[in-house]
Amino acid sequence: MKTLTLFCLVFFTVSISFCQNSNALEAIRSQMRIDVTDNMIDKWYPLVLDYEHGGYFSEITYDFKLGEMHNKMIVTQARHIWTCSLTAEFFSDRDDYLNYAAHGFKFLKEVMWDQKFGGFYNLVSKEGKPIAKKGEEKTAYGNSFALYGLAAYYRVSKDEQALELAKKTFLWLEEHSHDPINKGYYQSLNRDGSPILRDSTFDSTSEIGYKDQNSSIHLLEAFTELYKVWPEKLVAERLEELLLLIRNTIVNDRNYMNLFFEPDWTPVTFNEETKDIIKKHYYLDHVSFGHDVEIAYLMLEASEILKRKDTEETLLKGKMMVDHAIENGWDKAFGGFYDGGYYFGADQSLTIVNSDKNWWSQAEGLNTLLIMQHHFPNDSHNYGVYFIHLWEYVNTFFMDDRYGGWYEWGQDSKPETKNNLKGHVWKANYHNFRALINCLKLLEE
Repeated sequence: MKTLTLFCLVFFTVSISFCQNSNALEAIRSQMRIDVTDNMIDKWYPLVLDYEHGGYFSEITYDFKLGEMHNKMIVTQARHIWTCSLTAEFFSDRDDYLNYAAHGFKFLKEVMWDQKFGGFYNLVSKEGKPIAKKGEEKTAYGNSFALYGLAAYYRVSKDEQALELAKKTFLWLEEHSHDPINKGYYQSLNRDGSPILRDSTFDSTSEIGYKDQNSSIHLLEAFTELYKVWPEKLVAERLEELLLLIRNTIVNDRNYMNLFFEPDWTPVTFNEETKDIIKKHYYLDHVSFGHDVEIAYLMLEASEILKRKDTEETLLKGKMMVDHAIENGWDKAFGGFYDGGYYFGADQSLTIVNSDKNWWSQAEGLNTLLIMQHHFPNDSHNYGVYFIHLWEYVNTFFMDDRYGGWYEWGQDSKPETKNNLKGHVWKANYHNFRALINCLKLLEE
């Protein structure tokens, strides 16, 4: 593994002037280009293309070989379409990646779209047979990523069939998932699209039946992508609705997002319960630093494409969320964002309750920190310092110098996961690919 010795030097120099430290920035830009091509493009494609059954393989071993379990989730399948489309768009010598995206589009259109009820199945077998897991047959989250991939593929390929399917997906969500009374979208859906609402039969730790931040922020992301190619009034209205819902309701007064909600957007919280009960319900109620830094970027992107007059307000809200994450969720010893924290009772200080560091939070952190440095170059938080520190941390503890790719967990705290899977239904290359492409665009301006 690489070492963090470079950081000791750049921390001081960047503190003086991020913009003037051209050598360090050029080195990072060069490293990022290599990482994108070597670890996120060449390693994954065409390895993951399933030419027999369609779509993309899911399981990749630690040494970048195909694994054994290849159930195909709409989220991962669509993310591959998005990544391949953006690769063809960003790199002039990667035209073949549009064919890789078309390969995935065919699978979405012919296999994962429910021909009877509409909407995308959440999960199918390797061969394409729907796997009906109760409460998760279809989700707003899954359909949001289908929409995200379809819109990007259309933008690059101009394949009208992709745009038509993207429109159908948006309108299917409008009919079945959208809540015209309380706004936002129901996450858990039956196969026919009807929302699943909670009742006394649900386990207290189950997320099924709640509205949530995760589907909301990725619907925002997807509608932003769709609006680029289909600037319809209703798309703009729903994009604005989600933006304001997230910024003004889902983000609380302490500048982090609550995670789950009742239909009327009352937060699900266990703050007044015992610590044992709080820890039992960690998934439903904690501070997720990775999601907070991610939404700071996604809100700004949505506001800018809508040309809203209050974009500055959205930017400042995102800044406060990033500041909260830096102040409370940053590992001061090694660097990187922790998984989660909690404000117990009336405590004014946050307690880190999960000190693991996952790959996607660090990727999103790189993107957002550089954006904040761009907008607030003289801020006391020194976003550029954290950006370079995070890049060095990722280089040291997430990149596999032997087999390639990114580990799922930071090896500073979880070295026992070194031989874990590099890819599965919840982990592909979308987060880190997008983050580095966005960083390269800013660094190459």
